[in-house]
Parts: sequence; C-alpha cells; structure tokens
Amino acid sequence: MRGPVTSPCVGVCSTSVGDTVCRGCQRHLAEIRDWPGYDEVQRAGRMHELDALRERVAGEFLRVTDAARLEAQLQRYRIRYRADQPALSRAVELLRVGRRHIQELSRYGLAAVGEGAELSCERLHEHITLRLLQAAEHRRLSVDDQQ
Repeated sequence: MRGPVTSPCVGVCSTSVGDTVCRGCQRHLAEIRDWPGYDEVQRAGRMHELDALRERVAGEFLRVTDAARLEAQLQRYRIRYRADQPALSRAVELLRVGRRHIQELSRYGLAAVGEGAELSCERLHEHITLRLLQAAEHRRLSVDDQQ
C-alpha cells in the first residue's frame, strides 16, 4: 500500500474557475491532472522546479534574514511546508496566509528588497503572485512546446 502522495497543493486551486495555471501552487492544469500518475522521481523533479520558480520570483522582492524565525512562524500559524522546501518558497506560503495580518516582516525572518521595499505585505503578496503566475505560464508554455 502506498502512503500519501506528496503534492505542492495548498488547497486553493484556481484551475477550477478557469485558470490554466493554479494561483496556489503554480502548477498547470495538465500537471495537476497527471500528478497522481507521476512516480516519485517525476514528482520530486516537479517540486524542485516549482520551488526554484518561487525562489527566483520571491527573491526579486524578499530575502530571508532569519530562517529559524521564519520556520517558527510557519509552525506557530500551522502553515504547511516540506522539510526540504527552500526558505523563500516557504515565505511565499507565509505571505499567502498572513498577508493581511503581518505588520513587520522582520518578526517573520524576512526583509523586503528591490521592488518590494515600499510595499505593504498585502501588496507584496499581490506582486509576487502576479509574477509567479506569469513565470508559471511561461513554464507551462515551455512544457507544451516540448511535448
């Protein structure tokens, strides 16, 4: 018997309302559909790609100043993350859940940089989400071109 399937799903699937790329996990529709059929190596590869995407995009707006503090806050608010998930990918989840409540990023082990430096957490989340969707759509088109 197999155990639970590892998935980047965060329970906010926007593909059910017509998006071709999910706003929650940044997977494209076919990838979500096919996920249960992927073997562990395929899933791990996709998870790595999604983490790298989040790190690249979030890195334009954020930096992690204290990974232990970030992890403590994730645990405090019961935000799901994987042990092997990079800190910036975890930070994206923190902002998704706490964007309306976070007043000082430093309390969460984060600092806004670049374009994010003057933004509220809610606006920061909006900017990161928009860039993630653009990058994920580009990724989807690249995958389609390869098939």
